[in-house]
Amino acid sequence: MEELRPSLVNSVPLTPLGFLEKTAAVYGDCPSIIYNTTTYTWSQTHRRCLQLASSLSSSFSIARGDVVSLVAPNVPAMYELHFAVPFTGAVLNSINTRLDARTVSVILQHGESKLVLVDYSLTSLVLQAVSLFPSNSKRPRLVLITDHDDDTCAAPITDGSGFCCTYESLVRRGDPEFEWVRPISEWDPIVLNYTSGTTSSPKGVVHCHRGIFIMTVDSLIEFSLPKRAVYLWTLPMFHGNGWCFPWAIAAVGGTNICVGKFDAKKIFGLIKTHVVTHMCGAPVLLNMITNSSPDNKPLKNPVHILTGGAPPPASLLLKVESLGFIVTHVYGLTEAAGVIVSSAWKPKWDSVAASERARLKARQGVKIGGLTRVDVVDPNTGASVKRDGSSIGEVVLRGGCMMLGYLKDPIGTRNCMRGDGWFYTGDIAVMHPDGYLEIKDRSKDVIISGGENVSSVEVESVLYANPAVYEAAVVARPDDYWGETPCAFVSLKGGLKRKPTEKEMMDYCRAKLPHYMVPKTVVFMEELPKTSTGKIKKFLLRDIAKGLSSGTARVSRM
Repeated sequence: MEELRPSLVNSVPLTPLGFLEKTAAVYGDCPSIIYNTTTYTWSQTHRRCLQLASSLSSSFSIARGDVVSLVAPNVPAMYELHFAVPFTGAVLNSINTRLDARTVSVILQHGESKLVLVDYSLTSLVLQAVSLFPSNSKRPRLVLITDHDDDTCAAPITDGSGFCCTYESLVRRGDPEFEWVRPISEWDPIVLNYTSGTTSSPKGVVHCHRGIFIMTVDSLIEFSLPKRAVYLWTLPMFHGNGWCFPWAIAAVGGTNICVGKFDAKKIFGLIKTHVVTHMCGAPVLLNMITNSSPDNKPLKNPVHILTGGAPPPASLLLKVESLGFIVTHVYGLTEAAGVIVSSAWKPKWDSVAASERARLKARQGVKIGGLTRVDVVDPNTGASVKRDGSSIGEVVLRGGCMMLGYLKDPIGTRNCMRGDGWFYTGDIAVMHPDGYLEIKDRSKDVIISGGENVSSVEVESVLYANPAVYEAAVVARPDDYWGETPCAFVSLKGGLKRKPTEKEMMDYCRAKLPHYMVPKTVVFMEELPKTSTGKIKKFLLRDIAKGLSSGTARVSRM
């Protein structure tokens, strides 16, 4: 056996792009994309992606290694470009549509984007971003994605419009027999994703074909995606490439229900109309669902949800599952290409009480197959913490789905991808005796009060259990005596007959938490500020907390 070596026959680079070919052959007549009044089959989607790749190559000379950016909501073009751009050998850069023009401009310049495809609803954002380029720099060319149901709805493209052509015109003139560019190496880059950048400039995370292939296959296994699944796109595809589900849905010949803009009522309508089976989203989506159910009755057919991005309180999971959703809590990050830890369900837990089920599901869980190892370690020594559910350390990762590194940032890459072979996440967690991971906080969010470590996540979980609370976030507020004390920011549900007072909120926490963990300050807000990916902007709340008058206890409304 020692004489047997890799050859051209058995060492073809791994890539998720081949899933589309197979599905077009098997499920060619089945629906691939449904968007408003438009429906495509898998054979049509395969053909359109090849035509797009052909036009990108011939019209714009897009080639191996070029960066092509995309600024669009979850419309068909967003899905198609997850195949069409890498079909040319280029690198797809999906930009968060909720960012401001300055940040978009920074991303386009840093990634050296050669071409930007822009949804008609976001033209002003991108035009402003491009206008911020230095006068001596080369600007990317722009392609307009018009309303999919009406190719003429947007303003006509003129010499002064900034756009050179429309998306659909590229599709029409492309060659459906285009021979797509396969990666030379499975380590070739396929996507460039920028972190949300809540505390500093966003970092450009580069993933290769191999890593995305591994994550796609793992997503299929972890979510138990059946053939012909019906997937509702409530998770933005710009968010870590929709956790690799654009490629995963193609692998099973599923149906993509695309939604440009949605609210909770629309979600329930689409679930009913299309008999949706699967969806993903951050806990903010779960919160929206629980507060917007049409009649608070369980769904006729269960819908599987993967939720991640922030630890959801057990009380929120309990409410969502009472409506007929089957929730799997997961943990992942942009640098890992998607979901890498899952609260995998043990059969013996089927008989436990609903509240205990929710508590167990609130834990992040165990590693998925593509991740070689996950551990919780002392960040100073690198030693594993005790598996006792209380010893705190930093989450570290190792596996084939991890990023190649940060674009043009060797120092940032070395700081998190260290010589000991671990990726350091900055997330603080405990490991339970059964090997299940539970995130306690981000390292920067731990509150140190009188020498005691206070988990903001734990305090937030108690606040979310209050029936009057819609959203909650807890940060550190400087204190002359204690050093820091917990400061709670709370938004309340609409339609309350009586709003709780600040003292009542503190008393509620005092009945459920150790004294040192009880918020000494409560600030009521109409809405908590959020990042472009729906996470609460704790850095802004910290600034507000620092600005409050000195003292050990104060309450206010904003």
